Amino acid sequence: MLDAIELASGANPQSALIVLHGLGADGNDFVPVVQALDLSEIGAVRVILPHAPVRPVTINGGYRMRAWYDILGADLQRREDEAGLRESQAEVAALVEQEIARGIAPERIVLMGFSQGCAMALLTGLRFAQRLAGIAGLSGYLPLAASTVAEAHEANRATPIFLAHGEQDPVVAIDRALASREALLALGHEVEWHQYPMEHSVSMEEIADLNAFLVRVLTVD
Repeated sequence: MLDAIELASGANPQSALIVLHGLGADGNDFVPVVQALDLSEIGAVRVILPHAPVRPVTINGGYRMRAWYDILGADLQRREDEAGLRESQAEVAALVEQEIARGIAPERIVLMGFSQGCAMALLTGLRFAQRLAGIAGLSGYLPLAASTVAEAHEANRATPIFLAHGEQDPVVAIDRALASREALLALGHEVEWHQYPMEHSVSMEEIADLNAFLVRVLTVD
């Protein structure tokens, strides 16, 4: 099981948010973002912020850093590290299974990620065999897009997806994110799209929009 930071907003959480960081960061990177959220109206929430494994990253000269998968080149679509993606998919799915084993219903769990973490949230969430509350992707893209049609699980066909991106992102071009959105819409997924005048980062406006999404998908009818 991946090492992770755990936060809880109260005793006996009935909801969980799993947050996946970007390349070269670790779980600490999104602690301030989580602390900026106000989810009090949905009750106690457990937040899991795992640390990706350390691995060599080709595009960075083979330097070893925390990464969910290798980046083989600037073209994020044509040269994908499928083995690394699949390995991390299994590890992220195991985190979801752990929360279910701890008593949180799968439909009360949200997978969220930034950049590489966004890719992992989409990859894992769409293929997970039990219905999740939602998937939130920030400044990322849909990996292994060609296999998504065959591999996406029916359980998460109607799971709401939040996608947000910076209009001046130099790391993951917004066109890549827009193509991911269109691919998801073509598969029949519900996608809430937001774009902001920023680069590869997170803004307060984005946090507010994310907050509203999380409250919506985690509110029990």
